[in-house]
This record gives sequence, structure tokens and C-alpha cells, in this order.
Amino acid sequence: MKRLSTLLVLASVSMFLPGVPCAAKSSESYYNEALSMHRTGNLNEAVRLYSMAIQSDNRYVMAYQMRAAAWQRLRQFQRAISDYTAVIDLGEPYFQAVGYFNRGVVKNMSGRYAEAIPDFTQAIGIDQKMASAYFHRGIARIKTGDSTGAFDDFRQAARRGDPDAVRWLDATTPDWRQMK
Repeated sequence: MKRLSTLLVLASVSMFLPGVPCAAKSSESYYNEALSMHRTGNLNEAVRLYSMAIQSDNRYVMAYQMRAAAWQRLRQFQRAISDYTAVIDLGEPYFQAVGYFNRGVVKNMSGRYAEAIPDFTQAIGIDQKMASAYFHRGIARIKTGDSTGAFDDFRQAARRGDPDAVRWLDATTPDWRQMK
């Protein structure tokens, strides 16, 4: 009984000591705080909190995904690529497709078009309905001089409902719908 009383007193006192946490935060708690910061545009704080979530659970795919998105908006492209690679390595097929797609977008943004093409191809291999992967691969193909491949990709994207691809094709090849 004396031992139980001592434990209760210690527990009660520790609740009031400054700087002493009562319980460690969970990875989900860090993630939710990070997401809130991300939504308000506080990207550096979001990155810090996503990192805490990952430190708490190094297989937290969504934390890697969102930290990569924050790095991407901060134009820290290599860090974004690294996190998207973790999404690919750790994720289920849906996350892998998104990871390949987003990594390809970052490579396009940083001018690494030839490196982006295989990422978009991998995303398409996992999810053939991903219209935006066709569209962005088309952009990379234009930048690398493959206009035939770009046209085919834009047409595939348009047929899958990508409005940017439709606008591009309508502007450059008005009769694209009649072509095989």
C-alpha cells in the first residue's frame, strides 16, 4: 500500500513539473499537428513535425509523403525526392504509384526531364488510369525532344480525362480526336 501511495504522489507531482511530459506524443499526433501547419502554410514547422512523426515511426508512409510535398513547395527538391523514394520503398501499390508520380513531378520541376520519364512510366505501370502521369511524362518527353512520344502521352491523358492535356491538344492539334 505504501508503494502504491508513493507512485500516486510521484505521478501527481510529475504532472505539474514544467518541461516534463506526461506521455510521449504518438506518431499520429505529430502527423496531425504537421498537417495542420501544412494547411496554414507554415511549411518549415510542418516539416519539423512530420520529421518527429517519422522519428516516432520510421514506416509512416503518409508522413514521408506529406513531408515530401512540403519540401517540394519549399523547393528543396533533393529532399523531396528522397522522401518520395521512401514512399515508393515502404508503401503499398497505391502509395508507390503516387510516390513515383510525385518524384517525377519534382524531377520535371528541377529540369531533370530524362530522369522523370521512368518515374512516370512506373506510376503508369501500377495505375494505368493515372491521367496526370501520362500528361507529365508528355511534358518530360517534349523537353527531351520526343515529340511523338509526347503527343501519344497527351492523347492518353486526354482520353483519361486530363483537362490540361485536352487544352494542349486542342491548341496544337485540333483534329486529335479523329486520329488513331
